[in-house]
Amino acid sequence: MTIRTRLSLWYAAVMFGALMVMGVLLYEQFIVEPRQEARTHPERHLAEVADEQDDFEDVSTIVLWCALPAGALAVAGGWWLMRKSLAPVAGLTQAARRISFNNLAERLPRTRNRDEFDQLTEVFNDMLGRLDGAFHRIREFTLHASHELKTPLTILHGEFETALREENLSTALREQLLGQLDEVRRLSKIVDGLSLLTKADAGQLTLEQKPLHLDELVRDAFDDAQILASPRSVKVELSACEPLTILGDRHRLRQLLLNLADNAIKYNHPDGSVTLSLRRVGNLAELIVTNTGPGIPPEILPRVFDRFFRGDASHNSDEEGCGLGLSIAQWIVTAHRGEINITSVPGGPVTVTVHLPLCP
Repeated sequence: MTIRTRLSLWYAAVMFGALMVMGVLLYEQFIVEPRQEARTHPERHLAEVADEQDDFEDVSTIVLWCALPAGALAVAGGWWLMRKSLAPVAGLTQAARRISFNNLAERLPRTRNRDEFDQLTEVFNDMLGRLDGAFHRIREFTLHASHELKTPLTILHGEFETALREENLSTALREQLLGQLDEVRRLSKIVDGLSLLTKADAGQLTLEQKPLHLDELVRDAFDDAQILASPRSVKVELSACEPLTILGDRHRLRQLLLNLADNAIKYNHPDGSVTLSLRRVGNLAELIVTNTGPGIPPEILPRVFDRFFRGDASHNSDEEGCGLGLSIAQWIVTAHRGEINITSVPGGPVTVTVHLPLCP
């Protein structure tokens, strides 16, 4: 129940109570007291009692034709005044609902009349300013840190590759260098993904909007997925691939397809399968990527798009990954004005569904 409705009911109850009290007092004055006086003084003239009864009828008529309409008008006027007074709350609620971490620079509208609601709006705007500053500092730190880390990681990567070219390395030392090189590659992948998402949050990435054949990208991703799945004995199938054209960035969409296919292959049962399909659904292109399990528990399914999230039940700790792949996939889909959803049952298949608007 809204505040406006609650206040209106309270106001109506108070008005009804006031009318009831007035009615009781009038009844006491013109009915009860004359009757008691008539019993106490029977010698009182009947004409006086009749006059008092006439007075009561006059008062009842006044109450019926004046007090009740006045009470109804007061209730309606009170409801209108409360609606007008609480109107800024509705506007404040709608404006606050639109604000997220992507548009913290937006401010809530103020009435400038210095009432309680205007002061509350001012406090909210000050809080948004502090949050915006904090998020800005975090983004700046992440961008600078990722940029500074790229150079030493590139140097380490080159040094490890140079060391591995030595022919007189022992087997143990070679395995150690290979392990360190894998960790450097993994760290570089984390830095690149984090830098990408941070730039996207800051609005520093611009996607191309060119017509492209999505079915060609899906077929290319299918060929690459077969190569990735071969060492794991995972079967990759392309159940449908309708010719569809969308507006988008070829590089980012290819990154999306490879990301989804790679996840479906890595987090799969041994000798499992992965199915890709592309179909037209209305004015949307529907891309579905399904694998054979092991599924994602319902309690962690809402968190799969969180950054750095890796659930134990759905992500094998032996698999390489940094927990940024699905976050990047979600950003790519959202940047193309699409939607991405993941459905799963424990121990069953995992299905990723992507909807992208078709080129008009």
